[in-house]
Amino acid sequence: MPPTPELLPDTDGFHEPRREDCPWCGSGRLRTRLRTSDLLHHRPGRFSVDECRDCAHTFQNPRLTAEGFTLYHRDYYEGRLEDHTDGMLATRAGRRRHRAAARVMQALTEPESWLDVGTGRAHFPQTAKEVLPYTSFDGVDSTLRVTWAQADGHLEEAHCGHLTAPHMLARLRARYDVVSLFRHLEHAPDPRAELRAALAALRPGGHLLIEVANPRSGFGALLGRWWVPYGQPRHLHLVPPANLRAELESQGCEILSADRKAAHLPCDISAALALMLGRVLPKRALGATAPLVAVAAAVDRALAPLLSRTPFSNGYRIIARKSR
Repeated sequence: MPPTPELLPDTDGFHEPRREDCPWCGSGRLRTRLRTSDLLHHRPGRFSVDECRDCAHTFQNPRLTAEGFTLYHRDYYEGRLEDHTDGMLATRAGRRRHRAAARVMQALTEPESWLDVGTGRAHFPQTAKEVLPYTSFDGVDSTLRVTWAQADGHLEEAHCGHLTAPHMLARLRARYDVVSLFRHLEHAPDPRAELRAALAALRPGGHLLIEVANPRSGFGALLGRWWVPYGQPRHLHLVPPANLRAELESQGCEILSADRKAAHLPCDISAALALMLGRVLPKRALGATAPLVAVAAAVDRALAPLLSRTPFSNGYRIIARKSR
C-alpha cells in the first residue's frame, strides 16, 4: 500500500507544475484567489486557487497529480466520509430537490433512459424514480459505490470508472435521452472533456442537465477559504456560468434554461462554521458545538428563499439540448 500524505516528508511532490496560464481561455492574467490547507482531513499540504482575470475561470493551481488526488482522497473514497455525505443527500430537502429536478426534465421530455454521472450511491436516481417510474436509470462513478447502488436496486446498470475513458464511451455512446451531472464538473481534471463525453453519451436531441458550484457567489468573497464549494483539495475547477454556456453552445447545444435558484444548497454559513470549529478545537470538544452548528443550519435554510435569487446563490443549473 502506498504511503498516506500525512507520512510523506514532501507533499509538494504530489502537485503538477504550476500553470502560468488559464486552462480555460489561455490567458496569462491570473490572480491568486486563496491559499488554504486541507480543512476537512487536516492533512499536510497547502493548496492555491487561482482565478483568470479575463474569463473568471477558477481552478486549483498547482493541481494535484492523479496519484496525489488519490492519496488525499482515500478517506473519502474508502467511506469514512461517505456516510456523512450520503446522509446529507438523503435528507428530506435533498429528496425534494431531486424530485424537482426530475419534474423539470419531465416537462421537457419523457426520457426512456437516463445516465447520472458521478452518481455515488445513486440518491438522485432513487428519488427521481418516484417522478419517472418508467425511466431506466444508469449510473457512472469512479468509486465502487455505484455497484452498491445497483445491488440496492437503484440503478439498472452501474459503470465504475470515468466517463471520459475510451472504453466507457464506446459502451455508452448515443444511448441516453438525458445525462445529468450534479456537482460533478468541479472534480473533473478536464471539464471540457467531461462535457464532450456527456454529450457523446446522448442521443441526438437528448438533454444535458448540469448543476455546479458558482464561483461568482458572494459567499466565496465573504467566507474565503471557509466557503465549502472551494473544496480543497477535492475541487479542481469552478466554471463560471458564462463560460459553461459558451462551451455548450460551441459544442452544438441549445441552452434551454439557466437558473441559480434551483441549484442553491443552503449550507454556506453552517458548513463554514463547522470547518472553523474543526480547525481550532480538539476533536473531543466538537460534539459540544453541535447545537451551534444546528442554529447556523437553520439560518441557512431560513435565508435560502431569498439568497437563492441573488448573487449569493452558491450554484447554478443549466439545461441544454444536443442538436447534433
